[in-house]
Amino acid sequence: MKRCLLILAMVLGSAHAAEVEHNSLGMAFVRLAAGEFLMGSDEAPELLARAYPQLPTKRFAQLEDEGPVHRVRITRSFWMGRHEVTVGQFRRFIEASGYVPESVADRTGGYGWRADYDPATTKRGDAFEGRDPRYSWRNPGFTQGDDHPVVNVTWNDAQALAAWLSKTESRRYRLPTEAEWEYACRAGTRSRYSSGDDPRSLLGAANVFDANSAKNWPRWQLMAVDGDDGYAFTAPVGSFAPNPWGLYDMHGNAWEWVADWHGDKYYAQSPLDDPQGPAEGEVRVRRGGSWHTWAFYARAAYRNWNAPDTRYTLVGIRLVRED
Repeated sequence: MKRCLLILAMVLGSAHAAEVEHNSLGMAFVRLAAGEFLMGSDEAPELLARAYPQLPTKRFAQLEDEGPVHRVRITRSFWMGRHEVTVGQFRRFIEASGYVPESVADRTGGYGWRADYDPATTKRGDAFEGRDPRYSWRNPGFTQGDDHPVVNVTWNDAQALAAWLSKTESRRYRLPTEAEWEYACRAGTRSRYSSGDDPRSLLGAANVFDANSAKNWPRWQLMAVDGDDGYAFTAPVGSFAPNPWGLYDMHGNAWEWVADWHGDKYYAQSPLDDPQGPAEGEVRVRRGGSWHTWAFYARAAYRNWNAPDTRYTLVGIRLVRED
């Protein structure tokens, strides 16, 4: 049965045409047809330990929320952002709407990179300095162009952007559901990444923690993908190969907020059609990994989460427009 569903997902994936439309902020959207897929992962901890020998083995026993693997049916076509929302697009939204992002509005700022910052000197051992008012979506501590993914944006900031676009264009924009996100990320595949199972396959497909990034964090050098993807920090969106459905940076570059609350046990009770996540919760899900993410955490099935007001130098936005 599982093999039949995999074949069905591959057939559905091959049927997607690269139909693309642009909106008033210059965002490109790819139309994804309705379909079904297998969501989640059931890989045994022992198998993952062999695939990622550099990680502590206890990490592979902390993935209960990735299962059980379950069939999901996306019953309506939708338009998925071809890229993550860029710095330039977010700036144009701010200028047109007058919206004040949370990192500025609450005056606590965001997180950022500083060359002489030492994580070992802090209580949390965080890789980045913050919160600090000097950091925000405008300044994550490293240089970004208008074509880089915007980071240091909260889930609430993403909601504000979607609401403004919906009102301005009379088309409904929103964050993808977690199921829509994984459906789009997998693009008909069942491997760990849409590029395959090998972390090195990400070098041409994703901006993750690699030899270039590790120069700034030598203590985590063993966690880097074995190779150089050309970027120590964020990359211009679309710099790497797209997945089979024409979507870029679904793995890496910036974590992407999705609509759902997180629930450890939700997959066991998830409905077949268009799951929306738990009705309530405390943290929202983010997916896909970032330029600073170890390859293990950039897998299509991996689930991460934060409070909706979290702003971090690795976290950005990808929107959906309804058909």
